[in-house]
Amino acid sequence: MSRAFVKEDDAGEAPIIPPRAALPAGVPNYVRPQGLEKLRAELEALETERSAVEANRENDADRTRQLTILNGKLNALNGRIASAKVIDPQEQTTDEVRFGATVRLRTIRGSQPGTIRQFTIVGVDEADVTQGLIAFVAPIAQAVTGAKVGEKLLLKLGRLEDEVEVQEIRYDQTS
Repeated sequence: MSRAFVKEDDAGEAPIIPPRAALPAGVPNYVRPQGLEKLRAELEALETERSAVEANRENDADRTRQLTILNGKLNALNGRIASAKVIDPQEQTTDEVRFGATVRLRTIRGSQPGTIRQFTIVGVDEADVTQGLIAFVAPIAQAVTGAKVGEKLLLKLGRLEDEVEVQEIRYDQTS
């Protein structure tokens, strides 16, 4: 049979749609107001990209593959937006660590005494370790949730265990 009569995508594998950040089953999808805005901006960008791909009629096989991936991403994103439970950090109690808190910890005993760690507890779609944004489902976020300033905690970091002290808890609007 001539290759002219075989669709290109028939021989290929189904496109892989990258999964969203993990959110354990049964866990609410908490987001800060800025996290919801980030999700909405991502939705707008994906819809714009889908419109551009739909308008491109040059390569139907490639177009179909791209649309399949984009539609999968859009479905997952729409699910996240629909399930979002917005928690405004400004409405949290300021005397203990909760969702949206920026926490500063000082290592008292363990791998590197005196080390300062600072991070903000955010939704799974907002998390970015390089920016100090840690998902509320991460072990370190769960370990400090409910702690108060001055409280000492044990953090398991792989095989190591550090004793840390909560030095500061803030609820900034822009963290």
